[in-house]
Amino acid sequence: MKAAIFKAARDVEVGERPDPKIQDATDALVRVVRGCVCGSDLWYYRGINPHKVGSIGHEYIGVVEEVGPEVKDLAVGDFVIAPFTFNDGTCPACLAGFPSNCEHGGAFGNGETDGGQGEFVRAPFADATLVKVPGKDFTDEQLASFTALSDVMCTGYHAGVSAGVKEGDTVAVVGDGAVGLSAVLGARLLGAKRIIALSRHADRQAVAKEFGATDIVAERGEEAIAEVLRLTDGVGVDAALECVGTDQSIETAAGVTRAGGMIGAVGVPLYEEFTYQSIFWKNVGIKGGVAPARRYIPELLERVLAGEINPGLVFNFTTDLDHVAEAYAAMDERRAIKSLLRVGSL
Repeated sequence: MKAAIFKAARDVEVGERPDPKIQDATDALVRVVRGCVCGSDLWYYRGINPHKVGSIGHEYIGVVEEVGPEVKDLAVGDFVIAPFTFNDGTCPACLAGFPSNCEHGGAFGNGETDGGQGEFVRAPFADATLVKVPGKDFTDEQLASFTALSDVMCTGYHAGVSAGVKEGDTVAVVGDGAVGLSAVLGARLLGAKRIIALSRHADRQAVAKEFGATDIVAERGEEAIAEVLRLTDGVGVDAALECVGTDQSIETAAGVTRAGGMIGAVGVPLYEEFTYQSIFWKNVGIKGGVAPARRYIPELLERVLAGEINPGLVFNFTTDLDHVAEAYAAMDERRAIKSLLRVGSL
């Protein structure tokens, strides 16, 4: 099959991988309709985080082509959304609501498992992992939003859930990538009354406002902290959603959060200097991690199907699998918020 292949830093190209086959009785084979490039893929692309040579891409939606004999809830022809990790649904982590930490699970597109930037994927533990979408005919807008649910929308939502965002809260979102913008939308869904988006890019500011941002702060670092404190009369925000993972972003989140507030951290952490002291003296809590996307997809899917939310707006660059290298370059050069890949047809 045709698939994106990670070869080395700044070297991702389309190539050939073996066609996946049913290996375990609980597997399903999915024909990919849409995939995409994730912000975390850029850490591999830029050579910051290591990645094995091989498959890449952990976000995809598609049509079930074949199921193993123990798959009971899915059938050939079903349209499904795949969370970026697979899980068995029965281990203690899964039962506690954290399927992304499944004892027997793993991630798609890690160099060995099939990736979402390819024509077909073998999905382990299909019943527990894949989410069936009712219906057969979907618009391009819906397909984009379904793809966003495979990771970034759930990750942004997880930032808000982790920070305990509730009705009437004032929230700051640090980061204006696809996850940060999704966190703005997630904060709105959780009832935040005021949402301050930190962004200096006009196209991203526009999406943030569409998703529910009430204020935009273009400054960074200490200047951003000062501006958020000014906007909140010196108090700070009830919750800060940290969606980048750098020292500057986590320090900004800590600096804008009021005494006793919470930080929801979902940016892949690359901290080198951040220390606990910066939150200890303010009684600020911090919680977050790898989003349990499989837990959130059903409730967010209902909102997409009802036309209440359109998380697919984070995609402002679309190409096909043959041009996957350009999809990476567009995000790396910040010409794109997030790149969508048209892989197959309905």
